Amino acid sequence: MTNRAEKGWTLLYDGFEPDDEGLREALTSTGNGYFCTRGTFAWAEAGGVHYPGTYMHGGYNRETTIMDGVPVLNEDLVNLPNWLLLELRIEGQNALGAGNVEFLEYKHELDIKNAVLKRRVRLKDDRGRVTLLETRRFVSMADRHLGAMEWRITPENWSGEVEIISALDGRVTNRGVARYRDLEGRHLDPVSPRTFGPEIIGLLSRTRQSRIYVAEAARTRVYRGRTVLPVDRSLFQMSDYIHQVLTFEAEEGTPIRVEKMVGFFTSHDHAITEPLTNAGQAARRFPSFAEALDGHSRAWAELWDVCDISVPNDERVQLLHRLHAYHVLQVCSPHTTDLDAGVPARGLNGEAYRGHIFWDELYVYPFLNLRLPRITRSLLMYRYRRLDEARALAKESGYRGAMYPWQSGSGGGEETQVVHLNPNSGNWDPDASHNQRHVSAAIFYNIWRYYEASGDDEFLNEYGAEMMVEIARFWASIAHFNPARGRYEIHGVMGPDEFHEKYPDSEEEGLRNNAYTNVMVAWISTTVRRMLDGLPARLRRSVLAKTGLTDREIERFAEMSEKMFVPFHDTENGEVISQFEGYDALEDLDWDAYREKYDNIQRLDRILKAEGDDPDRYKLAKQADTVLIFFLFSEEEIRETLEALGYEYTPEMVLRNIEYYDERTSHGSTLSFIAHAGVLAGIDPESSWERYLIALESDVGDVQGGTTKEGIHLGVMAGTLDLIQRGYLGARVVDGALHFDPKPVKPLEGMSFPMQVHGTRLEVSLEGGRLTVRVDDDPGKTVRIMTEGGEKTLEAGESHTF
Repeated sequence: MTNRAEKGWTLLYDGFEPDDEGLREALTSTGNGYFCTRGTFAWAEAGGVHYPGTYMHGGYNRETTIMDGVPVLNEDLVNLPNWLLLELRIEGQNALGAGNVEFLEYKHELDIKNAVLKRRVRLKDDRGRVTLLETRRFVSMADRHLGAMEWRITPENWSGEVEIISALDGRVTNRGVARYRDLEGRHLDPVSPRTFGPEIIGLLSRTRQSRIYVAEAARTRVYRGRTVLPVDRSLFQMSDYIHQVLTFEAEEGTPIRVEKMVGFFTSHDHAITEPLTNAGQAARRFPSFAEALDGHSRAWAELWDVCDISVPNDERVQLLHRLHAYHVLQVCSPHTTDLDAGVPARGLNGEAYRGHIFWDELYVYPFLNLRLPRITRSLLMYRYRRLDEARALAKESGYRGAMYPWQSGSGGGEETQVVHLNPNSGNWDPDASHNQRHVSAAIFYNIWRYYEASGDDEFLNEYGAEMMVEIARFWASIAHFNPARGRYEIHGVMGPDEFHEKYPDSEEEGLRNNAYTNVMVAWISTTVRRMLDGLPARLRRSVLAKTGLTDREIERFAEMSEKMFVPFHDTENGEVISQFEGYDALEDLDWDAYREKYDNIQRLDRILKAEGDDPDRYKLAKQADTVLIFFLFSEEEIRETLEALGYEYTPEMVLRNIEYYDERTSHGSTLSFIAHAGVLAGIDPESSWERYLIALESDVGDVQGGTTKEGIHLGVMAGTLDLIQRGYLGARVVDGALHFDPKPVKPLEGMSFPMQVHGTRLEVSLEGGRLTVRVDDDPGKTVRIMTEGGEKTLEAGESHTF
């Protein structure tokens, strides 16, 4: 197998590799921010090699599994009916497939620029007939309801009768993640098949519990040249499956084209009569494949115009940047703005994490904020619509305000599983991940960073301020004042680390004073007051009336901004921030022994538990935890936050902390490489770039040993793009001004990319130690740029080199 870039826009695989097909299918998925389909070959059904899957935003369903007599309820992002199925039969023989042909040539290619999946396959069947099969497929960015396929069939040494089987298959289940296969995977009930005239077949299914109706309708035609070829058609259907057989004569050396144009609608759509009726109408009205592809390519060209990062001096980095942006945009596109959609941590091309929404949006929004802020706004509305549920969760736990769940799905309740399969041991272990309350802090952070980048006063006034107040109120209620210390503390939570769920040998879940959480809460307590003070008087009164916020609560925010407890402990190199209170008392792990014993120790928690040990006993971390403090905030913000708390800040603190935790972190989440690379950018650029490349290659290289085929890691992909702007260029927006503090590395020499700040479009480039900013927008647009060298206000058409 080879995997190489062609002019920075093509991901190409040579040769058929059964062990790699699942990974390729995830990486070459096609989507439009409404629905997404894995890059599975059209003739393939689910099995040990292939896994066709189609997923949509909000397409969840709950099912109960009886495990040892105990009901376990889980919500999953549903694998929807397979619209891809297209098969080829020659002279009445069995349909061709990977199991009964010899591949003379096999190329699997993703055209990233045009978002088109291509294959070129020369195959020989068991009778020696050689056929060239060239396929193209896309999910339209121009028409969110359209999926399109084209097969070009050329008989190289034969003529004869050909049959094309074009099917819609609702018999699918959720079986894409091995460790979930003991859980109930049936999520669809059949409703009915249907035809719409001779050319179009349709299928309607319904999710079993959530009762979402999903309709697909396919129009299949055969062409010789530009002429529609008359074909004989026969039909087979049952309650959850329908296919049409198209029969015609093929001639040696003469290409035949097959087009399958599919309409995809659901009961969540607006302005429809009924999903299946609309799917059938759409399939009838769709243009030809070529015409639809032209509109799709134009829509993607508009997205690349605001999202492409040009890195001319490193072909590999260039390719992966574009691949990562492609995946972000096929999940979070302009089509998403009309949906009730959040950010699934694993995108829309797999079933890992059950399609749930975590805190990974923390890594996704910075890229969108400075390019497509309207999309960020719509995704934040997913959180606003679930604000009442977050209030209810807080109240049920004895708190005030809004406590968002660690895993969110359809309704915004806590979807975190109570048991989790350890693949190393085969045991189902208790899961305490719901104690990761820091997700609420991340949502607050995301709202404020979006507002800083966009200047969207309307969103802040109507939605954001209310969420920020309720989240700050939650933290004020979960914190308690310790008179002995004279400080506020937070107990019973987990930090981002995830390896530590509790103290060793304790029956009580959670930890005391996770430093990342407490510092975030101190910053939140300051920022919520700053936000309220910045509102016009009328709007401030409105927010206070809507939330019932009292003067005493605002005073408590002020106290917490000055009196939150942050644990520290001494090391050989000086004082460091303790990941949580008592971290320094844990045992040291023999890291060298475990690296020698196991090929991969990223998931040390599973290894230790399988050995009968407990990760709670050791000084270790799955991923960046304390380090995140230095990743998410500028030096100025950290200094202000810590000094307001009465703690000393020095630049040396950053180096001491990252060196200390770097030795104790397994990087079991690839998000960890993003954080460490970002912090090291200004300290050790070479080391930073090494970690950056690990993150950049992590999905395409499947560094976690089989997880990418279950769904790409959207946070990591977006995080690599954000690191360019925020890590290596030091870009941040403060008080409406765009600040730059470049920390350039050699591979980025000559790079350029677009940005948008407060509605003004810019073009930024870096070359020869010079940063050039140009305002690429309409007359009247201006932007303030700030660097160490001073401040410059640029107007439309102006540029300045710093």
